[in-house]
Order: sequence, then C-alpha cells, then structure tokens
Amino acid sequence: MTTNSLPTNQGNQHLVRSKDKQLNLQVAQEKIYSFLMALVKQWQPEDVLREFKRLFIDCLDAGSSHSPPGIYEIFLTNSEQDFRNTLKRCCYILINNWETSRKHKYIQDLIDLFANYKLEQRISNSSRIKLFRTWLDNFVNSNDYKELQLFANRYDEQGRGHWVNRYTSYLLLAQSLDQNNPKEQQEAARKLSKHLKDKFKFQLAMYIARSQSNSSSINRYRNPSILGDNVLRLIKAIVVKKGEFSYENIANIFVKQTQNQSFQEFKGNLQKYLIFSVEQQQVVETLKEQLLDKLFAWRQEYDEETITKELLLRSCNRLIDCLTTENRQEPSPLFVLLLSQGHPLTLVILLLKIILICRNARSNLEMRIADLIRYYDKYPEDECKWVINFLEIFNITFAIYAENVEYNLIKMKEDTEITGNTEFNLDAYRVFSQLKVK
Repeated sequence: MTTNSLPTNQGNQHLVRSKDKQLNLQVAQEKIYSFLMALVKQWQPEDVLREFKRLFIDCLDAGSSHSPPGIYEIFLTNSEQDFRNTLKRCCYILINNWETSRKHKYIQDLIDLFANYKLEQRISNSSRIKLFRTWLDNFVNSNDYKELQLFANRYDEQGRGHWVNRYTSYLLLAQSLDQNNPKEQQEAARKLSKHLKDKFKFQLAMYIARSQSNSSSINRYRNPSILGDNVLRLIKAIVVKKGEFSYENIANIFVKQTQNQSFQEFKGNLQKYLIFSVEQQQVVETLKEQLLDKLFAWRQEYDEETITKELLLRSCNRLIDCLTTENRQEPSPLFVLLLSQGHPLTLVILLLKIILICRNARSNLEMRIADLIRYYDKYPEDECKWVINFLEIFNITFAIYAENVEYNLIKMKEDTEITGNTEFNLDAYRVFSQLKVK
C-alpha cells in the first residue's frame, strides 16, 4: 500500500506546486499590468516609453550572472510563452490607450524599440541573460510582432511599403476576433480596423463627388483605390442594379420565401438565388459543379428539418469558405479558378449576395479575406496583381453596400435608360453618395 501510494502523493505535491507557480505568475502579471495602466494614464508618453524600455530591454544589459535581470525575475521558473503573453499584453495596454487618446506617433516609437534593441546589446557571460535575449529575439521574429507592426502601417500611404499594408483593416479584424489574443489587443485591433474602413469609405465618397465636378478642389481628395480612373466606371456598374432588381431586394425576397422551407428545399433555392443574374454560362456551370453540388451533399442529415438562423449561418459560412479558403492555409480551388478566368467582380458579387441574406456571416468572410492576404503576403506585388485586383473590387463593393453610406446612379442624359443589363452607356450617368440617416 505504501509503495503504491507514494507516486500519488508525489503527483499531488507536484500539482500543488504547479498551481502555486501559476498563481504567483498571475499575481505578478496583474501587478505589471496595473502599473503600466497607471503610467500610461498619468505620465507623458515619452516617459512611459523610457520606463517600458527599462523594464523589458535595458535590464538585459544591466544584469549579472548572480542577479536576475529586473522584470525577468518572475519568468525564471516559467516558460517562454508566459513571457511572450505578458509582453504582448503590456504592449497592447499602451497601444490601446494611445490609440484612444490619438497619440499615434508613440505607437510607432514603441514598435521601433524592439526593432532597434539589438543595436544596443553588449556581450554577456550570463546564461540567463542569453536565454532572455533569445526570448526577445524570438518575439521580434514572430507573428506576434508582425501583428504589432500593423498598428504602424496606418501611416503607409498608397504605394509605400508592402502591398499588403493597403489591406491592414482585414488583418486587424482577424486579430480582434481571435479569442486567444489579450483583450487589449482585441479592442485596439477592432477600433483601428473600423477607423481604416471608415476612412476608406469617406475617401471613396469624396473622390467620387469631386471627380465628377469641375471644382478646383478635386485634388484635395485622392482615389483611395489603386484602380485609377476606372474605379468610377466600376462603381457605376455595381450601383446600376437598383430598384426592383437590386441585390438588396432580391436578397430580402429570398429570405422571406425560404423562411419555412425544409433545409433541402432551401439549398435548392439558394442555388437559384446565387446564379441569378450571372451572365457567363461557363461560370454558372463551374458554380453548379464545384460549389452548389457540394452544398447539396453537405449536412444531408438536416435535409428534412425546417431552415433555422443557425443553419442559414452555417450554410453561408460554408459557401464563403468554398469561395475563398477552405483550410485557412491556402486559397480554395474555386477562388483560384474564378480569378484566373478573369471573373473577380463575379466572385465579389457572389460573396455580397451571401452577406445580404446573412449579415452575421460578415465576420467569417472578412477573416477568410485575412487568411488569403496572409497567404499571398510572401509574394511580390507583380505576382499578385490578379489577387490585388480582386481585393480592390471587394473593398469598393462592400464600401458601396456599407450600412451608413448610400450610392445612387442619376441619369444626366434624357435619351438613355437604365436596364438590368450593364452594357449601357455608363458615361450618361453620375454617381451620388450620401450618409444614411438612422
């Protein structure tokens, strides 16, 4: 009995020590977070940055082999991941507060601290200091640091930096929805993502207004897309479907007509809804074969059940994944096929039609867009022009169908009529935008 009970006692003691160790770390972490929160609210940003640098960087040059270096003492018996989680949350405490108080310059300065810290390192014989420097090196070379850098990319103007910087809002949204991130990171990412989207919508609306005006103030508002003057024609082609056959109207009719249908009936009508108004027969056949047939075979165990909001959301998320990326690692075959055949607008309109019948699927769509951006991030701009073209059209289309901006096409020449066919004289119309009154 004594021999058999010994491992159990040792196991219990180990469990207690492990819990105590974790509790001690949490207590220390909360003290650090509270300390930084007090500093960022009371001190000048320059002083906060100096203190942050002293805590996490300078101490790695000051420590000796006999004394643990500053704040790193709390990680002596913990893992590198514990250190990284602590450092991340500390960074986002500062970023979140500076973002709120519009002290954006210091966010860039914070990020630069890590980029520059190697230049100040001195040789050390301490194995512990070498270990902690390795941890800091690993952080600077990690995705966590790349996510931090997104908060500096807001200053990149069109044509500067990596091409991916133009689509930072989607990468930030993905951060804000990742429950593994610290709450401060989620909040900071959500706010900056919204800011960048609102800025794009405003710039687009102002550019459209000024580009159709003879006013000399046209140069005050630049084109926020990289499509050049073609953006105006694209917008007209998107906005043309108004009235009885608008995308919103068709979506509302579809939702009402399918409310009490079985899941199987719903899938059949969903096929008709998606391919309605797709003019290229080749694309219709591709969609039926590679997208809609998959949907019919999906979740057949629910076919006899009445469609619910949950089934609608899951179906829309499934379609979005098939049209973008199914494994979150690489683009789906259908995404590559549609774009390689020159149908970026068709793909964007399909995604729009899905969102118009299920607004709750929007977050999943934007996360898949972020996955695609991360995949193509490693390629130079010249090799990604077809993907960039899709992203630009996606940006513009979803800005046009945003909830707080309304675009209308107004006929300027009396001898021209608007029809469901986009092959009419677009030059005879002007686009007008206005904020919707809630």
